[in-house]
Amino acid sequence: MIDMHCHLDLYKDPQKVILQCKEQNFYILSVTTTPKAWHGTKALAQDCERIRTSLGLHPQLAHERYHEVDLFDELISQAKYVGEIGLDGSKEYTQYQDVQTRVFNHILSTVEKSGGRIMSIHSRGAVDLVLDCLANYQDAGIPILHWFTGTKTQLKRAISMGCWFSVGPAMLATEKGKSLVKKMPNDRVLTETDGPFAKLNRKSIMPWDVQKATFQLSEVWQLKPEQTDVVLISNLKNLLRKNM
Repeated sequence: MIDMHCHLDLYKDPQKVILQCKEQNFYILSVTTTPKAWHGTKALAQDCERIRTSLGLHPQLAHERYHEVDLFDELISQAKYVGEIGLDGSKEYTQYQDVQTRVFNHILSTVEKSGGRIMSIHSRGAVDLVLDCLANYQDAGIPILHWFTGTKTQLKRAISMGCWFSVGPAMLATEKGKSLVKKMPNDRVLTETDGPFAKLNRKSIMPWDVQKATFQLSEVWQLKPEQTDVVLISNLKNLLRKNM
């Protein structure tokens, strides 16, 4: 199973969660919300080859942690993945749009200068601006828009720009989410949980709940679950190959 966007360090007992993920041989992208969290989060999974830690600065924290871009610059050479980064245009964060954009552009510039990375990107309420920024840094790497909630027009633009998408049980539980996934290229879709933030039935989604997304995708794609697994594994291999 593949979880391309999970906040492992933010579960109540991350070591217990990681142990179970290791036993089940999951591939997980463990995203961070600040550069200061990088070393500690990476250490949690130091004995797990299939758990990779990405270097991030979450847009919802950009106005408080913008000074950590210097640390981001120092750490980028150690990180093969970047995330969670991006912009958040929801009501409570619109007042911080300028600093968010400065931070996001700085990160994209740093990543581009470092040869590009796979990037897990937050774009809630700010898809057009995120895509505008990405267009200015076309060599920053491979953008994966996590939990995409934009319009179908914005989705079409993102696809034309080469974006990938990670989708989870919470997104696929909605009609809008399913309608968007139907229009995404099957060969650029991967599964995620966004746990522990994402919830189903008021409970935090766990990494192993990503199997629910596989079943949901099977319905959308009209494939058997085992066929969906084959597609997802092939997608991951192709993504990693592109990032070599």
